[in-house]
Amino acid sequence: MPTKILIIDDEPSIVTLVSAYLRPEGYEVYTAADGLAGLKAAKAYKPDLIVLDLMLPGLDGLELLSRLRRESDVYVILLTARTEETDKIVGLSVGADDYVTKPFSPRELVARIKSALRRLQAQDGAVGAGLMHFKHVRIDSDSRIVTVDGQPVDLTAIEFNLLKNLAENRGRVLTREQLLEKVWGGSYFGDIRVVDVHLGHVRQKLGGDFITTVRAVGYRFEDEQA
Repeated sequence: MPTKILIIDDEPSIVTLVSAYLRPEGYEVYTAADGLAGLKAAKAYKPDLIVLDLMLPGLDGLELLSRLRRESDVYVILLTARTEETDKIVGLSVGADDYVTKPFSPRELVARIKSALRRLQAQDGAVGAGLMHFKHVRIDSDSRIVTVDGQPVDLTAIEFNLLKNLAENRGRVLTREQLLEKVWGGSYFGDIRVVDVHLGHVRQKLGGDFITTVRAVGYRFEDEQA
């Protein structure tokens, strides 16, 4: 089955340009010009990746993303014309996996898309490292299921991979750069704080103090061995 990409943007020139770069790569491209149409398209086509503009008519990109995240962990690259750092962090906090600031190079965007899809396909096709069972946290790498004290925890793909990498290195500090390399890949060149945002979600979902921040260094997983 061809890989499906959904572009949600109200600027026809951007949609046409990005589509023209993606279709020759063999991707099946769908488009939507406003937030509500984009949300309907995401539900109907179930794309493998979404390119989402922040400023949309009707339903803006952040609200669309918030609604989408209630039922999907599809990889989302946010397009934003805003330059304020807070806008980027808000987008990541709501659930974006990456962002590109307008104006952007179509080649750069396509490179990020291809890199993200390669990682996602590698994760889907890989055999996991089996079961990691700690005193409170249980991580099944094959089924990608996490439980805390027997209760299932719903993590996105990126959140799961962050937790898995930390748990595999239990007691050892991993820097943000190491986590970026392991989870986003060496081609990622966005904001390093994306690690902090997604790990904040993991902490909130897990509860407890299983992930510790080591100031100015990185993060450490500290649940006891079962």
